[in-house]
Amino acid sequence: MYLLTLAFYVFTYLSIYSFSHFHLEKSKTIEIYNVKYSINHNRLQQFGSLEFIARQVVEGFITGLHKSPFHGFSVEFAEHRLYNAGESTKHIDWKLYGRTDRLYVKRYEEETNLRCCLLIDNSSSMYFPVKENLSIDNPNKITFSVYAAAALINLLKKQRDAVGLNVFSDKVDLSTQVKSGSVHQKYLYSELEKMLMPETKGREAKTSAAKSLHHIAESIHKRSLVVIFSDMFEADNNPDDLFSALQHLKHNKHEVILFHVTDKNKEEDFDYENRPHRFIDLESGEEMKINPVSIKKNYVNSILEFKKNLKLRCAQYKIDFIEADINKGFEQILFPYLVKRKKLH
Repeated sequence: MYLLTLAFYVFTYLSIYSFSHFHLEKSKTIEIYNVKYSINHNRLQQFGSLEFIARQVVEGFITGLHKSPFHGFSVEFAEHRLYNAGESTKHIDWKLYGRTDRLYVKRYEEETNLRCCLLIDNSSSMYFPVKENLSIDNPNKITFSVYAAAALINLLKKQRDAVGLNVFSDKVDLSTQVKSGSVHQKYLYSELEKMLMPETKGREAKTSAAKSLHHIAESIHKRSLVVIFSDMFEADNNPDDLFSALQHLKHNKHEVILFHVTDKNKEEDFDYENRPHRFIDLESGEEMKINPVSIKKNYVNSILEFKKNLKLRCAQYKIDFIEADINKGFEQILFPYLVKRKKLH
């Protein structure tokens, strides 16, 4: 939760709140019984022609698309090394011997499959905005994240890559094995579908991304691909702890991709009508009544500063930072990123 100073609040002193965890209270009951909480797999098929290839070396357990840190005598040339007396002469580079009068052996990069860990923030702030008739075409942040993760699972399965799911809020709520196979894929989908359901009233799960990411960094296999879906708001308002956790993931030689999931219109641009609104903090139940126009300037500046620092740290740690505005739809965020990534590979 990134706490924001609302300098024009009605009190005579500065009050600190996090708008992103607030939703507008509805005057009428939201009907939820007619919504089907399952993944529409037809929406995932368009990603089938793409590849999701690791940019850095990974360690796997079957032959696949990705570079391995282990060297062998197959697939793709990597470098030369001096020939050791007594070993096979099969891979001696005789042309290089003719130029240097020294014996060198060709070394090759093996290719392996990928271990991918999907991390989804399931804190209450991810259920913003609260909507009627929630769907993939009218999503909140968690629905967007679920569908993007499901599309990646489908893609990785086709590549014979192994994938696992970690769900966190104020703690790690779920940590699955990293496996490939149809049975495991169905299990992951079933866990994702649980997050499509509306939050249980009174749950109010706070965010502790830093603590959760530190724990996950130590528990997953080294040299994995880690994909995070989160709004990156911290309950304790300490961005340095959050940045330290991201650095921890990189220190353990993981490749990290962060989808920064937001409702840009409401959370970043603070686009509300010029009239009093009552906001309810989704993570604490705290309420406040205020005219958004009176605090918009301070709020927007605070959000922009936080986002600027987050992007800067990601660039420093060589973490892919993807702005994921839920209003664009998961296809319009994920598809261009995968195409761009493939071209850069």
